[in-house]
Amino acid sequence: MIDKFAYRIALALVAGFCLMLVLTTTVLRAQEDAHSLINGLGSANFQQADEIVKNLAKTGDPKVVPALQAFSDGDLYIRKSDNQVFIAKSSGDAMGLIDPVTGQAAGEEAKGNLTKIKINNTLRRSVRAALGGLTLMSPDRGVRLEAAQSVLKSPSPDSLEVLEAALQNEKDGEIRGVLEKARAVAVLGSDRPLEQKKAAIETIKTEGGRDAIGILSSVSVDDSLKPDVAAAIAGIQDQLQIWDVVQNVWYGLSLGSVLLLAAIGLAITFGVMGIINMAHGEMVMLGAYSTFMVQSVIRTSYPELFDWSLAIALPVAFVVTGAVGLVIERGVIRFLYGRPLETLLATWGISLILQQAVRSIFGPTNQEVGNPSWMSGSFDIGYLSFTWNRLWIIVFALAVFVTLLLLLKRSAFGLQMRAVTQNRRMASSMGIRTPWVDAFTFALGSGIAGMAGVALSQIDNVSPNLGQSYIIDSFMVVVFGGVGNLWGTLVGAFSLGILNKFLEPYAGAVLGKILVLVLIILFIQKRPRGLFALKGRAVEA
Repeated sequence: MIDKFAYRIALALVAGFCLMLVLTTTVLRAQEDAHSLINGLGSANFQQADEIVKNLAKTGDPKVVPALQAFSDGDLYIRKSDNQVFIAKSSGDAMGLIDPVTGQAAGEEAKGNLTKIKINNTLRRSVRAALGGLTLMSPDRGVRLEAAQSVLKSPSPDSLEVLEAALQNEKDGEIRGVLEKARAVAVLGSDRPLEQKKAAIETIKTEGGRDAIGILSSVSVDDSLKPDVAAAIAGIQDQLQIWDVVQNVWYGLSLGSVLLLAAIGLAITFGVMGIINMAHGEMVMLGAYSTFMVQSVIRTSYPELFDWSLAIALPVAFVVTGAVGLVIERGVIRFLYGRPLETLLATWGISLILQQAVRSIFGPTNQEVGNPSWMSGSFDIGYLSFTWNRLWIIVFALAVFVTLLLLLKRSAFGLQMRAVTQNRRMASSMGIRTPWVDAFTFALGSGIAGMAGVALSQIDNVSPNLGQSYIIDSFMVVVFGGVGNLWGTLVGAFSLGILNKFLEPYAGAVLGKILVLVLIILFIQKRPRGLFALKGRAVEA
């Protein structure tokens, strides 16, 4: 009994030893094959080197990744004495050698004893494709996604087996989409059956997008497949036309939110006071420079608060621009009521003074205003890419609109503003101090313009000319929507924003704005008070 037990143990040990010997031999042989392929790069021309790179990719051995990466980076050298290839890094007067397969240090060599292996752009593309195939199994999601995109950029029938193996193991939806598209493109260039190629065309069509059209247009297929390719391209183009409409609406809403922020303060002062304030754009500019100053202080003294910089800048900009607006109204405008031409000229002069003051203090060049982390980057829906800063500006514009609406409808100050707007004499006879209502209304409109400047600093250049880009559009929004009517300002801003974006692809940016202006002039001929005319005795008169 003991003899049988000992016999079985000895048999198991022998079997284990043989298995270990086989595995060790296989690993050593694989390393030798990889070494011989890499050493072949030293004497190969560009065409031969391309074949060697493809053969290295076929091994599926991730150990050759450092050698391929070094080849792409220009760090692969051949030693003249024995024609062995190494990864070489500069180490003073000598070069530190690294084994290209094992990664172990292999001593040092004088620079004169080494020759760099040359590489061209075609080879670099092949290396990128090979690296993509070899890193498709990486546990790191980012590495796998980058590898899949690299293979897609340089598809090859030789990578089909690697792609199919990666697809079987991949669980991430985004990476699977890239892999499926890469596999489909590789199938179209392979000798796979016709049915598989038709399925590949359908896969690319399903993925869609302008990249898919580019792939299908450039791929070389048999005549029997050309009708399928043409039908797929036509189907993708139909889809893109629908998404182009959605894109124009999104861009229009984005532009409309900017116009709403710039115009909403003007709508209040224009409606209540009847003043054409040409310095309103400079209030926007002062708000943007307030943001710059807040971020400068935070960067130097409290860097950990940078993500809160905009939240801090909003009240600062409101107070600064509101105070400037109050000074302008009390110092200049209150003496010019009932004289629109003089008011226009005076506020235009004030705008020039403010611009020059900012140039003297901050200089004429653009100032750097950073995006907090929560406003950076983008996300995709369908074939559209949405940036976070634009989305948050739309949310902010609507929040300002709702807050201002509540202020006008639910507060005593809002009631007084509406009373002065509708009938100034009656409001004054009821004890409302109309001069102070005018002053604080102008300050409120200026403060809101400053908050608009905080938002615009995230998407536009902060310079002394910032406000000039929006003043004309702001007046168009106010006139089109109805003077002094917030709902009219909202509808007018988004309508003009969307109309602009639909006209731009056909007429261009400048001609598009001219067409919008012509349309507004024609509209005002029919409805002089705009979309939403205010009601009241003084207004009707």
